[in-house]
Amino acid sequence: MPDPTSPNTNEELNTAKQAKLENVGALSRDQLTPEAAAAPEGHDVPGHDHAGHDHPAGKRVVDLAGKAADEHAGHDHASGDDHDHGPVGANPYLWPGVSLALLLGGIALDYYKVGFFTGYVRLAWYGVAFLLVGWKVIRSAVLSIPSGNIFNEFLLMSIATLGAFAIGEYPEGVAVMLFYTVGELFQDAAVNRAKRSIRALLEIQATEVTVLRDGQSLVLDPKAVQLGDVIEVRPGEKVALDGTLAKGPASFNTAALTGESAPQTKQTGEVVLAGMINQESLVQVLVTATYQDTKLAKILAMVQDAVGRKAKTQQFITKFAKVYTPIVVLLAVLLVLVPYFVVDDYVFRTWLYRALVFLVISCPCALVISIPLGYFGGIGAASKAGILFKGSNFLDVMRELDTVVMDKTGTLTQGVFAVQQVQPAAGMDAAQMLRLVGALEVKSTHPIAKAVVLHVGAAAAGVPVENVEEISGHGLRGRVEGRDVLAGNTKLLTKFNVAYPAEVDQVFDSIVVAAIDGKYAGYLTVADAPKADALQTVQELRADGITKIVMLSGDKDSITQRVAKELGIDEAHGGLLPEDKARYVQEYKDAGRKLAFVGDGVNDAPVVALADVGIAMGGLGSDATIETADVVIQTDHPSKIATARRIARATHSVVWQNIWLAFIVKGIVLVLGAGGLATMWEAVFADVGVALLAILNAVRIQRMDYATPGTGGPAPAGPTVSPTKATQS
Repeated sequence: MPDPTSPNTNEELNTAKQAKLENVGALSRDQLTPEAAAAPEGHDVPGHDHAGHDHPAGKRVVDLAGKAADEHAGHDHASGDDHDHGPVGANPYLWPGVSLALLLGGIALDYYKVGFFTGYVRLAWYGVAFLLVGWKVIRSAVLSIPSGNIFNEFLLMSIATLGAFAIGEYPEGVAVMLFYTVGELFQDAAVNRAKRSIRALLEIQATEVTVLRDGQSLVLDPKAVQLGDVIEVRPGEKVALDGTLAKGPASFNTAALTGESAPQTKQTGEVVLAGMINQESLVQVLVTATYQDTKLAKILAMVQDAVGRKAKTQQFITKFAKVYTPIVVLLAVLLVLVPYFVVDDYVFRTWLYRALVFLVISCPCALVISIPLGYFGGIGAASKAGILFKGSNFLDVMRELDTVVMDKTGTLTQGVFAVQQVQPAAGMDAAQMLRLVGALEVKSTHPIAKAVVLHVGAAAAGVPVENVEEISGHGLRGRVEGRDVLAGNTKLLTKFNVAYPAEVDQVFDSIVVAAIDGKYAGYLTVADAPKADALQTVQELRADGITKIVMLSGDKDSITQRVAKELGIDEAHGGLLPEDKARYVQEYKDAGRKLAFVGDGVNDAPVVALADVGIAMGGLGSDATIETADVVIQTDHPSKIATARRIARATHSVVWQNIWLAFIVKGIVLVLGAGGLATMWEAVFADVGVALLAILNAVRIQRMDYATPGTGGPAPAGPTVSPTKATQS
């Protein structure tokens, strides 16, 4: 994080956010911008689960956007009033723990009136306890002065606690600062500092590529490849650069870019994009775009751009302190000076004492503690429900939503291929067709073939199969139980002059058409079924005040429209690339809508970052989307979106209860303190007591019941599907 003492703090933040693409694309620090390279390494903090995405040995994780934004659960530190809780890797609870031990020990020594615990010894004891937790707040208050941001919570905390020391109330001064520091630590624990990590996107980019030049095969960095070069891509490898297929056909997994829920077959001369995965044979690609101009690089740029444009919610206390602090300080000064002119027996020490008591009472400890703890309670309640909020500000925005935009595959659908329909030809036995087709499909590694095999199950086991020929882009041909069997798409049947009914061409889902002994035998549809709670999700969101529900998908528009109609979604668009999704979301935002985008694929990461609240499915979702998202649905149940809104509203209610409690109690005691009727005991209650009451109230958030049918517990059982995972759209 940029040094708050630097006069160029804002510049450094902006540089880190908008780091150039060619620098971000590398993993070594010597290839980063100086500002980005200076950022602390690592992001092992509460809330950042490394399960499922171990960092490869020798690679450094670069979290530019996360380090640049450095949000403290929605607590934006303006330039000049930044503060931290210790060096990277240090235990942030160590010094507050030592301070607490000294405070409790000092109170015990005071209570038993131990002889040596007086004078400078007592002052030094409490002074050490105070500095352990208070020096950074005082430092922040001082550093904020040159930037003109003088009246903030740091200044008031400093004046109030130092004032407590000035009137001899050392324990109070330590306790107030300790409570404040603990509140900040709780808030920090609720945020995932790596939420903007783009590590997974970086891993999608190929780090080396095989180039054919002058009859030689060279392994180069993708950045060194020139336009017009021919690159070679082996089965299972990622395409490093955009180009055209030099020799086809070939099958590619396109999930990283289009989200298409089935692999695409490309013919000679068709466009192949960086990030696609070659699935079958060795292929050659004629390069038509340099490294920085690839589609995948543009996705990465969109993520960065969206992160930079995401508006942050400034916490209430920061705004409040700008007005409250100067008023309180002015009143304290007037409380010392004005009585000189109106009181006959004016004693400066007496009125100074009252002014300092006034400042101690006015310390916003209850606010600066109860507000983040209220949000922390909401985040904890959400975690119990399988929902991870990565910052308190997103609880506020979640409550304000009027539009929810969702991806299809893996979000509203189960993200797995499964046979949905078996339609044998007239006179053909369905079981016989399934046995023959299933036995032939065992010889293929295609995801759709695997779904068919799993559907057929044991019926295809042991069936003799011979002379199997895989016809790329068409399907399979072979002899099963002595019969000629074809299984694939309609192009396969056309190739072998097998007539089939015209209605087969009207089927929208992925289809496996079969022919036995040269005659049409029927077809199977393979699709991604809606999740069991998908319809419930749409109904609950609409009942909860969401006025517009949209589905954006990279899958075929025909399939997208069918799923949207089945679920009752207001608006749906299919066949979209990531930039198309981003364009739609930006249009909704420009129209003044407060929206959440829910997705799971790598291709969704830019849109997730662009939305007011980005929501990722944590089970099926890619690392890039999960780490970019503001909210993660850990159970993959879309109905949890409505649960998250209920938690957000409850949190908002409790937080404002605490605010009004603090205002009312402090207002009363401030008046009493100004009149000399309140002592430090009342000050302690108005400050620490109210803070404790607010904390107890905040704890209620985690004890509330947010469940409604289907959302409070495990999702209802859905239809049986195969574990053949579909690619996300």
